[in-house]
Amino acid sequence: MRKLLFIAALMMFALPLLAQAQDKPRAEIFGGYSYLRADDDVDGLDLHGWNASGAINFNKWLGVVSDFSGHYGDVTISPTLGKADLSTYLFLAGPRFTYRGNERVTPFGHILFGAARSHVDFFDVVGNRVRVRDTAFAMAVGGGLDVKVVDALAIRLFQADYVLTRFNDDNQNNFRLSTGLVLRLGKQ
Repeated sequence: MRKLLFIAALMMFALPLLAQAQDKPRAEIFGGYSYLRADDDVDGLDLHGWNASGAINFNKWLGVVSDFSGHYGDVTISPTLGKADLSTYLFLAGPRFTYRGNERVTPFGHILFGAARSHVDFFDVVGNRVRVRDTAFAMAVGGGLDVKVVDALAIRLFQADYVLTRFNDDNQNNFRLSTGLVLRLGKQ
């Protein structure tokens, strides 16, 4: 019994040292495809585009991330005006919390704050080009799962975010799903 207690105590003291010995990247750069289900108060819009982010890790579980994405599609304004081109951009930053207990699989969560920029382009009934631009508050809460390919490269299997935007003093509840590659730089 004493041997078992001694081994258990030794393991309790050794675990923090083992956890510190695990390598973590100093910085991570992500780029890939992104889908945004945008709330438009009618049926919703399916927008496709890109997502890119850069993260700096302070320790094995806490970092800061800057996240940028662009989503594109078209929307019917009215039967007389027809369709309009729609572009939505998100500029977000905030803390990221990562669990690095497994060498191959790295889950993370984040809460990001920033701005959303919307561009709508269409032709009026006379044929004049109309451009409407608007900027609003944005917030994203979500997370994802990275799977290591080699030390410096991982696949972001998914990143799923609830995205709140506030255009025209009204809340829009959006959903974003992204996937792509993660470049891991440096080690700490």
